[in-house]
Amino acid sequence: PDVGLDPRSPGSCPGKRMRPRPLLLFLFLETLWGVRAAQIHYSVLEELDKGSFVGNIAKDLGLEPRELAERGARIVSRGRTQLFALNPISGSLVTVDRIDREELCAQSMPCLVSFNILVENNMKIYGVEIEIIDINDNFPRFRDEEVKVKINENAATGTRLALPFARDADVSVNSLQSYQLSPNIHFSLEEKSGDDGQKYPELVLEKPLDREKVAAHNLLLTALDGGDPILSSTMHIRVMVLDANDNAPLFSLPEYRVSVPENIPVGTRLLMLTATDPDEGINGELTYSFHNEDDKISKTFQLDSKLGEILTLQSLDYEESRFYLMEVIAQDGGALLASAKVLITVQDVNDNVPEVILTSRASSVSEDCPPGTIIALFSVHDGDSGENGEILCSIPRNLPFKLEKSVDNYYHLLTTKALDREEISNYNITVMVIDCGNPPLSTESYIYLNVADINDNPPIFPHTPYSTYILENNPRGISVLSVTAQDPDSGNNAKVTYSLAEDTFQGIPLSSYVSINSNTGVLYALDSFDYEQVKDLQLWVMASDNGDPPLSSNISLRLFVLDQNDNVPEILYPSIPTDGSTGVELAPRSAEPGYLVTKVVAVDRDSGQNAWLSYHLLKASEPGLFQVGLHTGEVRTARALLDRDALKQSLVVAVQDHGQPPLSATVTLTVAIADSIPDVLADLGSLEAPRDSQASDLTLYLVVAVAAVSCVFLAFVIVLLALRLRRWHASRLLQAAGGGLLGAPASASQFVGVDGVRAFLQTYSHEVSLTAGSRESHVIFPQPNYVDTLLSQESCGKSEPLLISEEINVNEELGVVQVRFFFSMLACSFFFFICFLNLFSSAKHGTLDLGSGHGPQGVGVESQMGLLAQCRVSLRFPSLFLCPLHLHPHMHSLKRNKYFF
Repeated sequence: PDVGLDPRSPGSCPGKRMRPRPLLLFLFLETLWGVRAAQIHYSVLEELDKGSFVGNIAKDLGLEPRELAERGARIVSRGRTQLFALNPISGSLVTVDRIDREELCAQSMPCLVSFNILVENNMKIYGVEIEIIDINDNFPRFRDEEVKVKINENAATGTRLALPFARDADVSVNSLQSYQLSPNIHFSLEEKSGDDGQKYPELVLEKPLDREKVAAHNLLLTALDGGDPILSSTMHIRVMVLDANDNAPLFSLPEYRVSVPENIPVGTRLLMLTATDPDEGINGELTYSFHNEDDKISKTFQLDSKLGEILTLQSLDYEESRFYLMEVIAQDGGALLASAKVLITVQDVNDNVPEVILTSRASSVSEDCPPGTIIALFSVHDGDSGENGEILCSIPRNLPFKLEKSVDNYYHLLTTKALDREEISNYNITVMVIDCGNPPLSTESYIYLNVADINDNPPIFPHTPYSTYILENNPRGISVLSVTAQDPDSGNNAKVTYSLAEDTFQGIPLSSYVSINSNTGVLYALDSFDYEQVKDLQLWVMASDNGDPPLSSNISLRLFVLDQNDNVPEILYPSIPTDGSTGVELAPRSAEPGYLVTKVVAVDRDSGQNAWLSYHLLKASEPGLFQVGLHTGEVRTARALLDRDALKQSLVVAVQDHGQPPLSATVTLTVAIADSIPDVLADLGSLEAPRDSQASDLTLYLVVAVAAVSCVFLAFVIVLLALRLRRWHASRLLQAAGGGLLGAPASASQFVGVDGVRAFLQTYSHEVSLTAGSRESHVIFPQPNYVDTLLSQESCGKSEPLLISEEINVNEELGVVQVRFFFSMLACSFFFFICFLNLFSSAKHGTLDLGSGHGPQGVGVESQMGLLAQCRVSLRFPSLFLCPLHLHPHMHSLKRNKYFF
């Protein structure tokens, strides 16, 4: 059935016709002519060998032979065996196997085979129609080789006897054309043409019969066709002459018609035939039977020979056969018979569901495809006819697709607008096909379409902008923040990589401060941040996908550095002089309580609570005399100054922040109590005049003692050196004298050896102790220890032979030891000499004051003596301990003395 060719209102069925207007009728005829004109027609003889040439399909399609395979040309047909194939080499249409026209089309003329050729690359379809031409390859055939015919002997001349007719599967001139009867004086042959064009032979009585003479007549009937050569077949006829029966059966109707639906159950009685015979006895008993029925009728229907009822043996199918025409005869026992035609019409029932046959489809389509892109090609079919076979095809209206009618019952599925994969990534398109039967039957077919992604969306950050905080002094490599960008695309188009925009901060690239993981978007600190240098960083994070071309987006990220308490308060005033001296603040003796003496000014490089400073008085030479403002740092007098208060007051002020943990710094203030600057200078000069005579004498004794000890050590070293030179000179004389002295015993020497010298030195070990806490110095001379002073008389009295070589080695060894001892003594003497010069210089200039402890620069002698007290000089050989003068905090006061070196 053709679909969509009848002009009608949308949604109406073909059974509900509307009278077309002339313009619509013209368009309909033009469209119908265009569809038919698109068909390609060929003709081919049946029974050709496999691979026989049918037509040059490539030429007729306007293609080269090789283009058939390149463009994916193929034959599509519905529900039948492929009879033809495409030869991709020659571009021709060939047979797949031998074609039997009679099996394919039976008696239909012309015998046409229709199919379609689909070109895949552009989804174009072409109709092909091939006519199968009949050849004379079938003989006329009688159903039975021999048939018996009965006739009464009293039958009148001209009586006609129906004979079985022959069937020829061929058509046209190759079909059955005529019959021939063997010569006989009693019978002749006549042919009668039926409404269906079939030739029916009849035996005509030409001369009366006489059963007593001839009881049976044997005839030969020959059927001939019109082919070249002529084919024929024969059937033997035996005519039995019966006794007289003067009444023949008679049907009530010459033709019986009945119409039944195709879905009636098997065994249903369709109709009952009625025939009568006025004869009695056996001549009046009627028997019903099919006459000249074919195999299809005998398999489909059953005739009750006694009752004349026609029943169904199998289901009827309108699509297979729309009607059945048969002949039924009623014969009595006297061989008289009557015939009647029976026409059974099968009514169509809407029992076939429409079919959707998907011919070609695209599994995926790019989301940027233009409107009108072909998605699929399919055909629809309904096995019913009439209104039951009329089909309406539709898809949901809310989809961006439409159906477009093609040739025959083919449809194209096309896009109507641009697709968006991010909105809908795939479609499951429902194609609904419904017929116009009552009730209507429908079917649904699904076409799944995947929308292929293109890179049309840049990565998107969910937050904008980003900001985060990090504590200063952070560990290197710590994770700061994780940023994430989403890309609605898929595959590589959705794979996001992160990077930082190139920029600088204070002339330094931002890449030296932070880095970002290109895959995860985690931001790392490459260095430890210092709030005092970097308070915040402005970054731009870029997210790029891997599409072609890649798309990107960026976002602002601000990194705030949080302060930590990592800076000690810095005191701006009073500033510490570079030469190490301490500034002096003035306070008049007439100052009232609350008098502002000075102000400690400090700053903290931290911020917030870490920079809140508070001031405290840690130490004061006169407690309770001064007070410090907690938040201002102002040093004020806490009470009135008294005469007993010292001229110079020392204050230690601590400045502390409020961080966790708190950090602090201290400053020492020197406050001079005087009414004016000249008074301060006069008071400082008067400090040198009064001296404690006892302390001065003790200092003088100490200086003389140190100088004496130094001179004794220097003299001892000179004497020891002279003795050593003398001994060396004597050993050289002995060596020059030869070996005469080898056996001579050594005389008792008056010189004490090295062991003796060591013992002697140990007995004269001096210990000098200078204490800083007392006003006097002590020099301790321990009693000598004579245990190891001299060698025992027993050892000295022994005389042993001496070897010069051994003595020389011993002498050389002793020489080295004595040289080392000499330099040690020299260094020790030099140290005491330097100390002597320093003390002498201090005594000379009046700076050595053991009583008051105040020097001209504010550094007391107690500090200088404390330095010496830390130095314990041991003159025991061979080790010599020198005190680390350069490490003492008051050594700078000694270095400033011009007489130090």
